[in-house]
Amino acid sequence: MSKKRPGGEPLPSTPSTAADRSPDGEVPAATPVTAPAPTPDPKRWWALAVIALAQLMVILDGTIVNIALPSAQHALGMSDADRQWVITAYTLAFGGLLLLGGRIADLVGRKRTFVIGLAGFAAASALGGAAAGPGMLFAARALQGAFAAVLAPSALSLLTTTFTEPKERARAFGVYGALAGGGSAVGLIVGGLLTEYLNWRWSLYVNVPIALAALLGAPAFLRDRSGRQGGRLDVPGALLGCGGLVALVYGFSEAGPRGWTSPSVLSPLVAGVILLAAFVWWQSRAANPLLPLRIVKDRVRAGSLATMGLATIGMFGVFLFLTYYLQVVLGYPPVRTGLAFVPISAGIAIGATQIAARLLPRTAPHILMSSGMVLAAAGMVLLSSLTVHAQYLSHVLPALLLLGLGMGLTFMPVYATATAGVPAQDAGVASAALNTIQQMGASLGTVLLNTIATGAAGRYVHAHAHGPAHSGATLNEGMVHGFSVAYWCSAGVLLLAALVAGLAVRHKTPKRAGNASPA
Repeated sequence: MSKKRPGGEPLPSTPSTAADRSPDGEVPAATPVTAPAPTPDPKRWWALAVIALAQLMVILDGTIVNIALPSAQHALGMSDADRQWVITAYTLAFGGLLLLGGRIADLVGRKRTFVIGLAGFAAASALGGAAAGPGMLFAARALQGAFAAVLAPSALSLLTTTFTEPKERARAFGVYGALAGGGSAVGLIVGGLLTEYLNWRWSLYVNVPIALAALLGAPAFLRDRSGRQGGRLDVPGALLGCGGLVALVYGFSEAGPRGWTSPSVLSPLVAGVILLAAFVWWQSRAANPLLPLRIVKDRVRAGSLATMGLATIGMFGVFLFLTYYLQVVLGYPPVRTGLAFVPISAGIAIGATQIAARLLPRTAPHILMSSGMVLAAAGMVLLSSLTVHAQYLSHVLPALLLLGLGMGLTFMPVYATATAGVPAQDAGVASAALNTIQQMGASLGTVLLNTIATGAAGRYVHAHAHGPAHSGATLNEGMVHGFSVAYWCSAGVLLLAALVAGLAVRHKTPKRAGNASPA
């Protein structure tokens, strides 16, 4: 029986074919047509290469100067008290301005801030390489940190909005996680090579060609919306949040040389806590908050952020302590010291790109994170057994491989999970929150573990020194003992990270990332 219009006129029928009919001759009801999935950007893998270059540059710059620092100090006539500012000026600006940089990226447009951050970082690196005195070098390092605070959240949020299909997203974040975890070790390798075969200035100049390569690719391969129309920057939130983070990073950095009870340490720490408490209060009331609290109230995201913070607290002492152990105790030159860290970089790359990236689409993230942290803790326990007569192949290498695999298994799902489900307009600040946690964890971990190691070494030397004839050997033994105590503490922190990930990050990997498209 044919259907009719309200006036009685029959509706036109649609011709059917044999393929449209069921075996008994009936035409089946029409099947709803679903909208096709958005077509992926054909240049997205080139975009990943550009983003990866920028990420590598920012991460390795946190450690590349470490090995070059003795040479720079001698060349510029820097005092022992002032040399820490080569590191601290960078971490202060980077950690303190990350949230502001992330919100600027959301308002102005992530591609635009990515390019601005790259160009500024390259210029600051060139300025530092040409430094004629300590003050010029300190200023250049602070500028590097400021532009890195714009660049890092832009890079991560561009990655978040470019890759939304689960398998591709896992691969992309595997590469990003490998660079995030292994960049510090790569910095030590590159720093050693440049310092020994060229000079310390090239540890800064090397950023210029990397940035230029990324700048050439950014206009052609990166895709992003133009920015939020009508958005405003939360100026009170920026002052409170950035001021609190800068105060905390400064307080932590001063704890090593001055001691935790010094007014120069307690005052900025207390001020930082007060400013951050005021920041949280203001964010709950601001019309356009710098950090919308909905981002950190999500339990899964908060668990991922906490896991990242604890992982970096426990991890970053490795690079500092092993650098001194290899150079001072085992007598390695800078290049050999840098090359000694290759296994940890290889382990991170394999763990992130070949294991975690393949498992994440069908494995709950907390399983990967917790497993990675347990492996890393096992590596720390192996390092705690080092002695002044230990061999690299039998004692150090197995620990570095375990640490690398563990961090690769952890960093990749943390980055993917902490940024999943964030609306496109908040992708920049969510990425900045993750980078801030990582930077603060690195600063806090280095200070806390160094303080623990120094205190334990001093007590050992005081108890075992019997005369000047044995002072050199006793000092080395005391140093290694201090490192061992710190490694045990690191293992405890990493196990705590495994527990946090297992309890808080309780959800399956989403079928598609919840981020809106960048359009």
